[in-house]
Amino acid sequence: MTRILLAEDDQVMREYLTRALEKSGYAVVAVDRGTAALPLIEAERFDLLLSDIVMPEMDGIELAQRASEIAPDMRIMFITGFAAVTLKAGKQVPQARVLSKPFHLRDLVLEVDRLFEMEQVPSRN
Repeated sequence: MTRILLAEDDQVMREYLTRALEKSGYAVVAVDRGTAALPLIEAERFDLLLSDIVMPEMDGIELAQRASEIAPDMRIMFITGFAAVTLKAGKQVPQARVLSKPFHLRDLVLEVDRLFEMEQVPSRN
């Protein structure tokens, strides 16, 4: 089962996203800040870090950069409501996907599905 680590400081949003992803067949571990996510990344294997960008203590960009050092194969997706922050994320973590708020849960699940469909397509070389 695909494992997702969700870092989102807004409790309602965190619970909402967790339920939607779990209903779609993903295993989700949710935390309320980046500093809570790092020890989990060090101790466990996750397929995706899904992180808000604007959070207290450690923003999602710093979390993603540190997570990439610890677990280089883990995929990264940001969720944010700030256009300027989206540009910063694209420059600092170019391999990450960015989903802008507001979004429909269906869009989030489709984006996550797409991330993992790519690795299941056989290469034609």
